[in-house]
Amino acid sequence: MDLEDKNLEKLFELANKIGNKRYHKLTAQDFEDYRRFDHWRYINGDSECGTTPESKEWVRDHSDRHCPICGEKYSENGGRSIDHKLPRSQYPWLSIDFKNLWVICLTCNKEKGEMHWYEYEHYILVHYPNLYSTVKDARPTYLLKTLRD
Repeated sequence: MDLEDKNLEKLFELANKIGNKRYHKLTAQDFEDYRRFDHWRYINGDSECGTTPESKEWVRDHSDRHCPICGEKYSENGGRSIDHKLPRSQYPWLSIDFKNLWVICLTCNKEKGEMHWYEYEHYILVHYPNLYSTVKDARPTYLLKTLRD
């Protein structure tokens, strides 16, 4: 299935169909991995507030001085935070997949909340059309394709 040629309505339908299944793919190993990395994923604030040295290093290696969404300096917009592109509440098996993580400012993270990616793209298109191409370029296409399997 090619996701690139679908309009937002079709993408929402697909996201809802998959997202409503939520926990259907979890295995015992997923729960073990989830517990083992639980302390790592609850990182918020700037990179100095990471809970482990590894998480601080990951934030430094995967961000620059500006939020990829709004373009503001992290220091002027609440600091850095690690966000799950596909929300862990809907896709817990992806909560520790590094392809699902990105560093954005705390303000953008709070605004995104638990929106599904396509819901978030639609929100940005409606409220901040000048930022839409940036958000669309960050679409987790690989992860979205894996959901159909």
